[in-house]
Amino acid sequence: MKTELCIFSGFKIYPGHGKKVVKPDLRTLIFINRKCEASYNFRRNPRSINWTVLYRRKHKKGQVEIEAKKKSRRLAKFQRAITGATLEDIMKRRNQKPEVRKAEREQAIRAAKEIKKAKAATKKPAVPSQAAAKKAQAKQQLPKASAKPAAKPAKMPGLR
Repeated sequence: MKTELCIFSGFKIYPGHGKKVVKPDLRTLIFINRKCEASYNFRRNPRSINWTVLYRRKHKKGQVEIEAKKKSRRLAKFQRAITGATLEDIMKRRNQKPEVRKAEREQAIRAAKEIKKAKAATKKPAVPSQAAAKKAQAKQQLPKASAKPAAKPAKMPGLR
């Protein structure tokens, strides 16, 4: 059984149904019903009429079951050297056992702390600077303020 498609709506037309129209330029138009034929003659766009197949395709209606999920492309991972470390160094570090890596880290931390202590020991001044000495003298020369605050004047009755 051969079925045709309506030129306007896109519906299947079974044998014995529909209407064939042959134009003067020998184009053959097949319509399922008068409604489709009239809409075609009014030059309506089938993509903007809700019940046509073209509209449903354009607006992705009813294709959820048919459409399969698109495969996402996986990015290929590859190693690159980082500034200050070559690729061989990075791979060597990665293949080390965690215990060895931990021991190296602790040793580096210890060395950094020792350097910091050495800097702090050399930085400590033996004699206070001249600016600190001047501040100390200025503090000694200032008179001490009395412990009691100044007495307030007595309130006079009737005044606010």
